[in-house]
Amino acid sequence: MTALRRFGLLAPLAAVSLAGCGLNSVPTAEEDVNAKWANLQADYQRRADLIPNLVATVKGYAKQESSVLIAVTQARADAGKITLNASDLSDPAKVKAFNDAQGRLTQAIIPLQRLQENYPDLKSNQNFLALQDQLEGTENRINASRRDYNTSVQAYNTRIRTFPDAIGAKVFYGAKPKVPFEASASAQQAPTVDFGNNAG
Repeated sequence: MTALRRFGLLAPLAAVSLAGCGLNSVPTAEEDVNAKWANLQADYQRRADLIPNLVATVKGYAKQESSVLIAVTQARADAGKITLNASDLSDPAKVKAFNDAQGRLTQAIIPLQRLQENYPDLKSNQNFLALQDQLEGTENRINASRRDYNTSVQAYNTRIRTFPDAIGAKVFYGAKPKVPFEASASAQQAPTVDFGNNAG
């Protein structure tokens, strides 16, 4: 009876100590990272969906700017080839490859957005202006989503490395740190936009 009673007293204590070892908090933090990643993916997809419409609208006005249009179309295709799943978020090489492809697409879009400066008719095209506004809004969403994702990654990585959650993270989940997004090397330099004397 005393052994059973002692076990009855120790069981709640064991449950409390296990709960303090990240059994619930680690998967909760990881799910938050995955949710933030899904939001960021949705924003990248929204941008990818807008680009063909923007390119098609510009084509009618700026036929001689085919190199800009080809560069944007190619960068979009390249970015679409590199996928990153929630299970890949602990692999720095995969995160870097994805980030670099998205960064190249961001850089390719800038000259496309500035084409209206050389083509006055494009400034009055409501479709172009609406698409450009949506694209700029999407870029802002991507930046906000990346910040949210990085904040979530920081919280998760801190949780799995600090006591007592580090115990449960290692023993029960084999948790690995998630990789935050960093600015690509090309983002450090302002893009050069030069349409030469092509304006008609």
